[in-house]
Amino acid sequence: MGTANLPLKNLLRRPGRTAALVLLTALLAASVFGGSVVVGSLRRGLESLEARLGADIIVMPAEAESKVSFKNMLLQGTTGAFYMDASVLDAVRGAQGVELAAPQTFLASLKADCCAIKVQIIGIDPDADFTVKPWIDERYARDLGDMEVAVGCKVTAGVGETLKIYEQYTHVVAKLAETGTGLDTAVYCNMDTMQKLLAAAEEKGVSHRISSGSDVISAVYVKVRDGFDVGQVNNWLNGHIRKVTAVRARSMFTDVSDSLSGIARAARALIGAVWALALAILLVAFAMMIHERRREFAVLRLLGVSRRGLRGEILAETALCGLAGALIGVGVAALGVFPFTTLIETKLGLPYLTPNAGTLLRLAVGTVISTLLIGLLAGAWAAARLSRTDPGTTLREGA
Repeated sequence: MGTANLPLKNLLRRPGRTAALVLLTALLAASVFGGSVVVGSLRRGLESLEARLGADIIVMPAEAESKVSFKNMLLQGTTGAFYMDASVLDAVRGAQGVELAAPQTFLASLKADCCAIKVQIIGIDPDADFTVKPWIDERYARDLGDMEVAVGCKVTAGVGETLKIYEQYTHVVAKLAETGTGLDTAVYCNMDTMQKLLAAAEEKGVSHRISSGSDVISAVYVKVRDGFDVGQVNNWLNGHIRKVTAVRARSMFTDVSDSLSGIARAARALIGAVWALALAILLVAFAMMIHERRREFAVLRLLGVSRRGLRGEILAETALCGLAGALIGVGVAALGVFPFTTLIETKLGLPYLTPNAGTLLRLAVGTVISTLLIGLLAGAWAAARLSRTDPGTTLREGA
């Protein structure tokens, strides 16, 4: 007797039962795929931030943290500005163990100046910079010229457009690659352009002057020479340069890394719990299905279908439900995660960078396979129970 078409017919004959099994496996697949994407995006965002930062130490004015959180500027795109005397740069460069020292100057735009939101404007020295310039070089082969700017991927202005900042017209020459951090909402220019923007901001009442009245910078990014201890260099800078705070870049994100580890552990625990719950429910569901259909299976046995054939039918039904549920679950998770990446990043307050297409495809395939396997495990258990049942006894019990 041919049974090749029985699995599909049986599933269609009981749409309620089939829908319940598909829904359960879809829930499992959605939790695995969605959780993996979110955790992977957070981890990739932190790695991207560390790579873009590129510095061992950041030197800032002593009062910087009381004005604005520098960490939040990097993580969430919070705007702000603080200043110190530009002579700090020479003092930092003269410190033993310092290989490179690059200044940056910050300025926050007014909302009406360019975008729907305020943006952070960052002035860099192309001759000294080793953090931002390599990132800009990926999209723009020349140094930023006078009144030229490079913008993060979330700034609305595109290449070739004009960006008005404090009534000054700048030209967008590059749109930078996504980092999943606050750097994606920043605007970058050279120091000459920054001086013009600072003067224009001054005319609008946004002051950057400090008591000395000299040139100002906001931060110095430091790369420590090989063979020198970063902690010792950091301590020397704090102890010998007045009115500044030197912070180890990696320590700035220790709590971020700890938060990420906590989220990853919670996600793994949740996925594990869903797996265990799904397996338990599937085992119960298949046990009930076997009990409900025991007379049907007994008749098939008496008509000549072997135990192996019946086991194959059950596993085929399981595979069809599992595959349908896995594909639906992955699709639902994708619709629930990908359109809301900005919201997820904002709510978590952590860098968030979605994995590339290849990684996402591997995650999706892995999720489908693992979901299918757990369904087949439950189906195999049910099939093993069925094989121990005598068809004659089953039919007499139902008489």
